[in-house]
Amino acid sequence: MMENEIAQILAALERNETVLIAALCEVWYFGKVESYLPLGDRIILVKSDKTLLVHQPTGVNPINYMKDGTEHRIVEDAKGIFLKSHHQFQKDYMDIRFEQIHFVKSHGLEDGNKIQVQGSEADMSDMIYANPGLIEQGFKPFSREEHTQFGFIDVFGTDKNGKVVVIECKRDMADFKAVSQLHRYVHKIARSKGIPEKNIRGMIASPRISENAKTMLYEQGFEYVMIVPPKYLEKYDTNQKRLGEF
Repeated sequence: MMENEIAQILAALERNETVLIAALCEVWYFGKVESYLPLGDRIILVKSDKTLLVHQPTGVNPINYMKDGTEHRIVEDAKGIFLKSHHQFQKDYMDIRFEQIHFVKSHGLEDGNKIQVQGSEADMSDMIYANPGLIEQGFKPFSREEHTQFGFIDVFGTDKNGKVVVIECKRDMADFKAVSQLHRYVHKIARSKGIPEKNIRGMIASPRISENAKTMLYEQGFEYVMIVPPKYLEKYDTNQKRLGEF
């Protein structure tokens, strides 16, 4: 019983392949904390770098895991058949006892690419710097991702009247935290340059802002500009109608 599946797992581990196992199993973990996961159907993934992930049938995150560099072995004793994993440096242990193995798949996988992320705050500041009219006519940016002792200012510039403008970019919903961050930048810059705060325009640029954050923003004399971050890789229009909406 399970001899063929165990042989597949052993061979895949020996070849340093990625192994996908669907099994009825129970899981013990021993490390900084201890945990026990009673018998249930799980998806077990062992990657070529020896990372181990244990997933339940639903959800995004693993219920338990072991980091890369973990040693794995199959042990059979009077209590059953186990995948025993040990990370020597982390001093972590995981024991998975197989009650039934539904299937085993393995393959040698290669991927040296890094994910390409678009639509970040940095992309927004670049877009504003290249198209200052997105803020208003006459706006002149003179730096982006400006590093100061107070942190990074996304876009720094002047308006048509020469007034200093500080812009905080948010790629999604701007909230209280964004307003507080903007206030901190304006306050510190005013003090360091000896400029009255009323002579510095603070702005938040984002596709959305919460009503409470907008109220707080306006109460502090700041401004809001609705700007959607560039998404060069976007394949689907999130505003596209669904079938039931026609």
